[in-house]
Amino acid sequence: MGTTVLLGGKLRDVAIAALDERFDVKRAGNMADLEAIPASDREAIRGLAEGNGFKLNNDVYRLLPNLEIVAHHGVGYDGLDTDAAVAANVVVTNTPDVLSDEVADTTLGLLLMTVRGLSAAERYVRAGRWAKEGSFPLSDSLIGRTAGIVGYGRIGAVVARRLVAFDMKVAYHSRNPRPDAPYTYYPSLLDMARDVDTLICILPGGEATENLIDADVLAALGPRGVFVNVGRGSSVDEPALIKALNDKTISAAGLDVFANEPNPSEALLAAPNTVILPHVGSASEVTRDAMSMLVVDNLSSWFDDGKPLTPVAETPWPKSP
Repeated sequence: MGTTVLLGGKLRDVAIAALDERFDVKRAGNMADLEAIPASDREAIRGLAEGNGFKLNNDVYRLLPNLEIVAHHGVGYDGLDTDAAVAANVVVTNTPDVLSDEVADTTLGLLLMTVRGLSAAERYVRAGRWAKEGSFPLSDSLIGRTAGIVGYGRIGAVVARRLVAFDMKVAYHSRNPRPDAPYTYYPSLLDMARDVDTLICILPGGEATENLIDADVLAALGPRGVFVNVGRGSSVDEPALIKALNDKTISAAGLDVFANEPNPSEALLAAPNTVILPHVGSASEVTRDAMSMLVVDNLSSWFDDGKPLTPVAETPWPKSP
């Protein structure tokens, strides 16, 4: 028998086939299913492919005493207790890079929809209002805008290149300046918000970013300001955002992520100056296949070569001598 791994939740069919070909695979849709697996079978499990729908908790390290690696499906891993993984000497990987282009495309699409009012214009036509009421009202424009990116990482860099292709000026805020970024760096988020009219948030979740986009930042963005979020809903003070939209403190918001998914605030849904998407940043067939296969490839690399391909920063890798 080959190495035993657990498939927790769901992966794409191409990845499931690859797992079955490379490993002895046990399956669990949730933690209760995992507990139902006989102890002798659980003791054989050395890797975990953490797919969609599998809400992993720290009991996994008790239930899988010989676990070596958790291959997480997704870039964000704020729902995974990395401290517990480190304590259990378990390596954690995620799936960066393979979704950067897709999320960047979604970001630009959401920005265009928001600034130009394109989704509202479509609803105007479908409701028969064009013929009855005449031309749709004039919109704002991307022309002459300056975008500030909050969270300049892999995805942020790809978004920035697309913004430049639209002849937009670009600035960014992150914990530290990036030597490879040819854009204006702001150590202060508030200062950047004052100097731009378009704020694009690509922050991960977690305590460090919680409610980072607050009433002061939105006020600094100003009445022509457009806010776009494709990172995590927790990074935005949603009551402050709702108030800023209703008071016209900012012009509009385009949102793909929310504090309470899949139940966005009714106030955000009702606001006429919002564009709302159901967290579809990386949701294409091609990209989800690539993400699922990177989960499998991380497991393969670990058990074939003794190293992960894309370990997260907190994971115990490389091993101490």
